[in-house]
Amino acid sequence: MPPAHIVSHNPATVHAPAGGYCMGLEVTQHRRLLFISGQVPQRSDGTVPDGFEAQCEQAWRNVKEVLAAAGLGVAHLVKVNTFLTDRNQLVTNRSIRRAMLGEHQPALTVVIVETVDSNWLLEIEAIAAE
Repeated sequence: MPPAHIVSHNPATVHAPAGGYCMGLEVTQHRRLLFISGQVPQRSDGTVPDGFEAQCEQAWRNVKEVLAAAGLGVAHLVKVNTFLTDRNQLVTNRSIRRAMLGEHQPALTVVIVETVDSNWLLEIEAIAAE
């Protein structure tokens, strides 16, 4: 199924978004919404990859697997919240997110936090619309 009809809003009166996202996405027509719980960098066998880059890629794979289970893809994402454990992860996170999303630019929030498990260097939650 194609994504819901989505309209981007990046008003000239607000600072321009940097890093592959938009200020607001309006879902004008949709049939369903998918709320994706925070995905941690854990593989299906319970292991956690070493290093931020591998963990970020794993968390995104998990997001994409949840989307696929619902018959959706990254083009359906309308909102992504990323929780990082260190500011130094920002550039790598942005690069991996752009690679995972391609040209798609959902609304986005990135915050620095402490994760529940200290082995997890990030967590990603999302909302998708069809």
